[in-house]
Amino acid sequence: MEQIDVLIVDDHPLVRDGIRMAISDQPDINVIGEADSGLHAVYTVRRTKPDVVLMDVSMPPGISGIEASRMLLLDPAVGDTRIVILSVHVDDDTLFEALRCGVSGFLLKDSPPERILEGIRTVARGGSVLSPGLIATVIAEFARRPTVTRSQEDGLDRLTSREFDVFKLLVCGYHNEEIAKLLVVAESTVKSHVQRLYEKFGVRDRVQLVIYAYEHGLISLGQSAWQKQRTDRGLDAAGRAPAGRAPAGVLPRE
Repeated sequence: MEQIDVLIVDDHPLVRDGIRMAISDQPDINVIGEADSGLHAVYTVRRTKPDVVLMDVSMPPGISGIEASRMLLLDPAVGDTRIVILSVHVDDDTLFEALRCGVSGFLLKDSPPERILEGIRTVARGGSVLSPGLIATVIAEFARRPTVTRSQEDGLDRLTSREFDVFKLLVCGYHNEEIAKLLVVAESTVKSHVQRLYEKFGVRDRVQLVIYAYEHGLISLGQSAWQKQRTDRGLDAAGRAPAGRAPAGVLPRE
């Protein structure tokens, strides 16, 4: 069993203790340390390189959790560390600022312990996580925006056929393991394709790729990385769209 190293960042000791207790008995999750401020988090992440950071959004005085996350996610020395923001409450501006800076998730602190555990595991394997109450906020934000006309610079023309297959499933919320099974390829192959997608679209992770896809008109509302529909409408058993059709919610490549 591969262990997931987690760093807990919060300025309240009782909150850190509570999170540690909630995950301490999980055989696949290892709390490697704690930090009590944004700057302390930056220093500790650079030193320990955890798999997942649970980052409090507000830690006065000093830099916020979002500012610390931005610094870390722009630092190539940090590696593959993923960040999940934790907050007591959230406004729209804070949520979208966090997602745009590249965090892999946003959870409310009153989330059940099992949701936080699920979020850690999901993010560690390359996925993204949002508290259920925030999903509607994200969808509503894109719904109110004017329709985007696709351009020749949307990036799809740069994708190979297989990369496009992976892209369709990735933006619909499938994890690497699921994509591998649907496309009947090795999970390592999927990981390679996903990495090339990040490079071609100029994004760091799945959340940013989904946001990019929405903003460039590559996904229609109705299905997203936070609203995967298990009915797989439009997909055959191999994960392909019959008769050249893309999965529901994903616009075909022209």
